[in-house]
Amino acid sequence: MDVATATLTAGLPVSAESSRPARDAPTAPGTPTAPTAPGMPGAVAAPAALVETHTSILIFLGDRVYKVKKSADLGFLDFRTRQARLAACQAEVDLNRRLAPDVYLGVADVQGPDGALCDHMVVMRRLPADRRLSTLVTAGVDVTDELRATARLLAAFHTRCETSAEIADAGSSATLGGLWEEGLRGVEPYLGTVLDGATIDAIGRLAARFLAGREPLLRERQRLGLVRDGHGDLLAGDIYCLEDGPRILDCLEFDQRLRVGDVLGDIGFLAMDLESLGRPDLAAFLLAHYRQYAAESHPRSLADLYIAYRAFVRCKVACTRYAQGVESAAAEARALAALALSHLRQGRVRLVLVGGAPGSGRGALAAGLADAEEWTLLRAEDIGLVDGAADDPTGTDPTGTEAAGRDAAGRDAADGDAADGDATDGDPTDVEAGYDELFRRARVALERGESVVIDAAWERRADRDRAAELARVTAADLVQLRTARGGPGSSAGGGLRWERTSGPVRRMAAASSEHPDPWPEATTLPQGAGPDALLRAARRAAG
Repeated sequence: MDVATATLTAGLPVSAESSRPARDAPTAPGTPTAPTAPGMPGAVAAPAALVETHTSILIFLGDRVYKVKKSADLGFLDFRTRQARLAACQAEVDLNRRLAPDVYLGVADVQGPDGALCDHMVVMRRLPADRRLSTLVTAGVDVTDELRATARLLAAFHTRCETSAEIADAGSSATLGGLWEEGLRGVEPYLGTVLDGATIDAIGRLAARFLAGREPLLRERQRLGLVRDGHGDLLAGDIYCLEDGPRILDCLEFDQRLRVGDVLGDIGFLAMDLESLGRPDLAAFLLAHYRQYAAESHPRSLADLYIAYRAFVRCKVACTRYAQGVESAAAEARALAALALSHLRQGRVRLVLVGGAPGSGRGALAAGLADAEEWTLLRAEDIGLVDGAADDPTGTDPTGTEAAGRDAAGRDAADGDAADGDATDGDPTDVEAGYDELFRRARVALERGESVVIDAAWERRADRDRAAELARVTAADLVQLRTARGGPGSSAGGGLRWERTSGPVRRMAAASSEHPDPWPEATTLPQGAGPDALLRAARRAAG
């Protein structure tokens, strides 16, 4: 076999890259941590090695790695011509220099013994295997400083990434829906053998439901320029934690369509990988610090969607590896499918109605549920629909007699000028206007991926029907909870009191009846076990 020689087109010293199974990155198996080669923190000199992936052959010599593209047509890429391989090499270097400029040294020409040009290769510096983020995480090393630095680096990187109207379209509901459908079709051959059909059906259904109701959220992120040409394949095995900061490698260079997307989907890929390594706490840490450094706001449900999508993409890759004869990939595919489903379930958008009689602990329960789940809380009392006594914020005055003796200005109701009739007419127009505002606020939150808890009496079926319709049009799960009436000392009726505020608000309160409409759809929560048990029951019911 002829021995080829390599010379860099840019006149740089020769270098190269490494690999892990089915992916390309710069450490060969068995690469030691010492001795350290001169010229770069973390660069290593190590025994020669050769690694083959499905797209490349990697040659490890000293502190360099040489990566040659295979002459192959794999469907998603076609490297059969030298020109195509040259373009791929150049794209790989250019794109990866955005995050690791001192690792990707350039593109080298490969010449035969006669000096004729026969191929090209990417030249990289060789990095120490024990500084991979995945290796550190698996070993139980404290990587909080490394993750903080990675989050800062990626936040800055995303601000520099290209965006345009065409790129922004990658964040649309239609495009995202198409990607999910493509993934579902890709795993169809493995249903019943590798993957459970019910799991995949649930994944498809929940992903489609989320996208169906979140058009305003996705459009807003497009408008804010948060859809960009990013990395596309952020994995812990491609991040090297060196003394002078992280190096992030192996950007997807062969298909921009797989690289563009919401920046949250980019960082979500790494969060997914950390969870796959058994560290959901590190995933949450990474996302929290990325949000801080990027000054970027998003609902938790959107992060769940993108983490689920990235897990599902890796599930499909694992299925392909299984088909190629890697038996262990079947278990990996199932674990990734389970991770995707878990995040889709967690990311469901919910509209929770919390109703009940005065003194039943309804207000405390609604506030506790919203706080525990980090959901939006809307209280009827904020627009005037309040039960309990005006001077009893806990709602434990069972009769409301103290409040009933005063009008909205706090005057004795027996005074002739206080009896203006506002507290008895219950104008339906004003009542509907009050509920319109309550539902308007809820809709804004739901469409932006925020689950909402509404604390109100919910005595009228008409109001509950409107809530059900709101849940339908925003593709939100409707959860209906009712606190049970208490024992001695609690209110015997479900009537509401007037808040000391404007006439329309007082009329809204008056619309509640002492004889509420039946509410068979609600889950009734007993209060006898105490507030903590009540909250646990509510969280279980809300899913």
